[in-house]
Amino acid sequence: MAPAVQDRLPFLASTPAPPPPVRERGRNPSLAEMLRLVGAATVDPAAAADDDGSASVFSLPLPTTPGHDAVAGGAGAVNGAGATAIIGRTVHFRLAFSSLTYSVRAKQRGRGPAGLPLQRRSDRVTAAAAAPDAHAPRTRALLDGVSGEAREGEILAVMGASGSGKSTLIDALANRISRDALKGAVTLNGEPLTGTVLKSISAYVMQDDLLFPMLTVTETLSFAAEFRLPRALSPAKKRARVQALIDQLGLRDAANTIIGDEGHRGVSGGERRRVSIGTDIIHDPILLFLDEPTSGLDSTSAFMVVKVLRRIAESGSIVITSIHQPSQRILGLLDRLILLSGGRTVFSGPPSALPSYFAEFGFPVPDDENRAEFALDLIREFESLPTGTKPLVDFHRAWQQMHARSPGQQGSAAADQSSLVAPTTMSLKEAVSASISRGKLVSGSDVAGEAASVHTYANPFWVEMKVLTKRSAINTRRMPELFLIRLAAVVVTGAILATVFFKLDQSPKGAQERLGFFAFAMSTMFYTCADALPVFLNERYVFLRETAYGAYRRASYVLSNAIVSFPALVVLSLAFAFTTFFAVGLAGGVPGFAFYTLAILASFWAGSGFVTFLSGVIPHVMIGYTVVVAILAYFLLFSGFFINRDRIPAYWIWFHYLSLIKYPFEGVLQNEFARSGECFVRGAQIFDNSPLAVLPDAVKARVLASISSALGVGISADTCVVTGRGVLHEVAVTQLGKWECLLVTMAWGFLFRILFYFSLVLGSKNKRR
Repeated sequence: MAPAVQDRLPFLASTPAPPPPVRERGRNPSLAEMLRLVGAATVDPAAAADDDGSASVFSLPLPTTPGHDAVAGGAGAVNGAGATAIIGRTVHFRLAFSSLTYSVRAKQRGRGPAGLPLQRRSDRVTAAAAAPDAHAPRTRALLDGVSGEAREGEILAVMGASGSGKSTLIDALANRISRDALKGAVTLNGEPLTGTVLKSISAYVMQDDLLFPMLTVTETLSFAAEFRLPRALSPAKKRARVQALIDQLGLRDAANTIIGDEGHRGVSGGERRRVSIGTDIIHDPILLFLDEPTSGLDSTSAFMVVKVLRRIAESGSIVITSIHQPSQRILGLLDRLILLSGGRTVFSGPPSALPSYFAEFGFPVPDDENRAEFALDLIREFESLPTGTKPLVDFHRAWQQMHARSPGQQGSAAADQSSLVAPTTMSLKEAVSASISRGKLVSGSDVAGEAASVHTYANPFWVEMKVLTKRSAINTRRMPELFLIRLAAVVVTGAILATVFFKLDQSPKGAQERLGFFAFAMSTMFYTCADALPVFLNERYVFLRETAYGAYRRASYVLSNAIVSFPALVVLSLAFAFTTFFAVGLAGGVPGFAFYTLAILASFWAGSGFVTFLSGVIPHVMIGYTVVVAILAYFLLFSGFFINRDRIPAYWIWFHYLSLIKYPFEGVLQNEFARSGECFVRGAQIFDNSPLAVLPDAVKARVLASISSALGVGISADTCVVTGRGVLHEVAVTQLGKWECLLVTMAWGFLFRILFYFSLVLGSKNKRR
């Protein structure tokens, strides 16, 4: 056994063995070499009892390195003869987590020979431990007994290959996993973290940059300040906070540049990532969680992002981030590192300890190789073996236990000195008050007692609605092509209808053509609203990110969404009404035109509400379009145009009353046909749409005379046979008046927006189960 391992891990020295050769680059270690180090030895019972990793290396003084490591740790020790300890400072915040375990049901992707489920080799050990019973549901542990801590002023990075559990650990610490599903404890200053407190003192930065593309950097951060900073803070102080944050993020040169998207040139990828971080730290949170903030960035941009995180930590925050493959420069900015593989810890400690850790394990890091890349490559090699990374996990536990007992083996003097190193912490309430007094959790109150109180939302309801409306209006105004395309579609559709149904006369055919015009026109209003489907889907994840930590209320978003969309609906309604009403020759004059316009507006309102509700339920654009088109087709089928209400089967009549198109359709029919003095069938026109229509006029006159004598009623060529109300009776439009139909249509719009709100409440609880 290697002397370094034998000297420091005497309980592994029960079976002497020759030292393994130093690993050469490019050669995979044999299984015998790995098992000789950690797997073949027997751990004593006292050491094996601590399987949960409670004796964490995080509880010991961190090795000091030149630069920030010695400062960030808050305490250090100088080893050697006459070792001295530095008295630790008071740490306001200490986030600790122990034995975090989270499992999900494994998907049955296929079955191998003898009906056994196919499974990756790296998952066999975890699956065997999670589901020893062959008949029990198979589960996969995404986290398996992960423990550690993070302190104020430090960056804790979680590293590992794809699928190792990095994001899951960040979600667990950020309360994004249901407490019923997550086992273990997460505490801040020794007190369990509740959801309300965590929302107020923390921020979570998602991996994707979720920003409004047409807002500038300054505007984006200013709106974030309006959401997260209290109303008691003066506008001047909010602007000062935004400008200070721009300098902290290194975005001064891009302050007036739009964010941009695929169709609009904006800031660079690194700048965009820093803006995304800035929107979540505008209130200067105590806890900052980030999911792979350097993903997709080049080396320089990634280094700039981590430098920003370094400054945030030094301002008094705890920064916890997942990171995929950091460069050597980035490793030098980190204080603590957790390496995961299959949800289990294979290393936890300062990055500077990686070389000694792997050297003791028997795989020293070459001088010319990146420590992070070496660690990930070694983990991947172990994952390709049948035993997986179990040797590394076992060695890590033994390494922790060795470090936990080493202070007591150095004598009482060393033990006394090590006790001085351990930093002291305040209670959570005292720490929050102290942080607010130092400028953290930006507050507008000058009274310490009021400042120490933590509120769920920073602003009242009406302020949130005002800010949301302003932001959406600016973003929409800077993309006029979206509205112009929609306006063009409405005008073109209206022009086609106006030319097809130009100047309809008052005849039986004219009445039938009016029915067709109204049915197509009202259904067009609803189909045109389908283009509103991507609007919320594009904002969906921005909404989830902002509401997850209490930036604003969901009700504020629903109302602002309705307010911003309404002016566009008014313009579209007027455009369609002016295009079609006079050209088609509809009746009623100015009052008739006014009601016709209101009916179109109500249709747009109900249709946009319906599509908005579906966008909150269905998160995929193509599926959403399919569902919208299908349901609107059913609404049109049961509207009463293709089949009268009194002819619909009893088992389908309920759908007739649920049809959104029914009510505006019947409303405009009432507006057109319910006027007195309107006649649509006169004298010989009763023969229209029948085989007798081809008879000569003289023959029709004699037939009318015979009918008159038989009925005892005089019917001449000018006698009105069917009035407008008669047309309404023929199509069974008699239950509601036109104003009642208008009110019901508007009510549908309000109902769907209420349902949209509940869909946000139920669908935005973005916690894993």
